[in-house]
Amino acid sequence: MSNTKLKIEQTAIPDVLVIEPKVFGDERGWFSESFNAIDFAQATGLDIQFVQDNHSFSRQWTLRGMHFQQEHVQGKLVRVVAGSVFDVVVDSRQASPSFGKWVGVELSAQNHRQMWVPQGLAHGYLVLSETAEVLYKTTDYYHPQSEVCLAWNDPAVGIQWPLPPGVLPNINAKDAAGLSWDAIPKF
Repeated sequence: MSNTKLKIEQTAIPDVLVIEPKVFGDERGWFSESFNAIDFAQATGLDIQFVQDNHSFSRQWTLRGMHFQQEHVQGKLVRVVAGSVFDVVVDSRQASPSFGKWVGVELSAQNHRQMWVPQGLAHGYLVLSETAEVLYKTTDYYHPQSEVCLAWNDPAVGIQWPLPPGVLPNINAKDAAGLSWDAIPKF
């Protein structure tokens, strides 16, 4: 799918989309419209209203995730404005044909790619560059009381994180205590 401003790529989880905005560049640098509601709706067929923007800074090999909320369920539009990350989504929707599957895509400041993460999917990322800044829009507000964390390394899901041999990710206590695939609530 594409329109004149956005290129849309479906992933192995059909509702998870990789979005590439058109980048206009010359000897001065470049310009890109990172979000336009009309273009987004025309290119994706989705009528989305975002209510919150989040911005994170992380150091290399930091892994954030795999998170979702049971209440105030969030759709997310994720992009990287500095550095690069391996962005991952796991489908936890029981009625979905891709239930239990994961997809991972490199998002970077250089490739301008964005990831649309629909409601009801676990999301996280691993920082590949020395540092990275990630921005993401959400369709609902953060609700810590209903946040769930799927274990980043659960063997039932089998995410292939691009970690160098012998390197363990830098994770916080919440992510270290992530639940197994069998234990997390499903949609």
